[in-house]
Amino acid sequence: MHPVLALILLLYVVPVGVSAATLQRDGEPWYRARRDPTGLAPDPAKTPEAVLQVYSAPAFSWRGIFSVHTWISVKRSGAADYTRYEVVGWGVDQGAPAVRINRLGPDSYWYGGYPTILLDRRGDGVDALIERVEQAVARYPYPDRYRTWPGPNSNTFTAFVAREVPELRLELPPNAVGKDFLPGGALFASAPSGTGYQLSLFGLAGVMLAAEEGIELSVLGLTFGIGVNGPALKLPGIGRIGF
Repeated sequence: MHPVLALILLLYVVPVGVSAATLQRDGEPWYRARRDPTGLAPDPAKTPEAVLQVYSAPAFSWRGIFSVHTWISVKRSGAADYTRYEVVGWGVDQGAPAVRINRLGPDSYWYGGYPTILLDRRGDGVDALIERVEQAVARYPYPDRYRTWPGPNSNTFTAFVAREVPELRLELPPNAVGKDFLPGGALFASAPSGTGYQLSLFGLAGVMLAAEEGIELSVLGLTFGIGVNGPALKLPGIGRIGF
């Protein structure tokens, strides 16, 4: 086998195969899959301070082999409830908006997938961040458009908001397929964390170099990389493996 093909197989195909073999499936149809709260978001009745959280969870069904779904949940100081922002593809082809608000609770299972907290900001200054996040949500350029691959999808949305509010320093998982789809067909942009830059060819191929994300190489939406801020190996399908 040619060395280049062998390297591609090792770095991109094998991890996806491992992800496929280890993905937990319960066989439930989407309408019966778990969507109940997980308790990861602090109780608003006991948490008067502002809270801003970003979550990821394995995408539903076979999509979970390749990607996670991400969303943003916020609660202003003194608020009794959270507001959840995300992009969802179901129903968009029938006229539903892609950007959904409060479709589920702030920390709910994503149709059977248990979420992970990517970012958790609380207290002083968070109300101002929430205001900027909500302004970025309103500016998202694809409010009525969705495409699973290479984007725009849920991860395109979260990455857009992160770039608009670089103070978040949000590092998205390497298996957040769609995060590298740059709005407007742009080829160059800041990294979602705001700590570096990336080149991307419509989300199909690209490279990222940033203090938070480290080095990422994307091929057909699948990312291999090395994290330097907290050493980690980033693998397609599997995600971030920290050391």
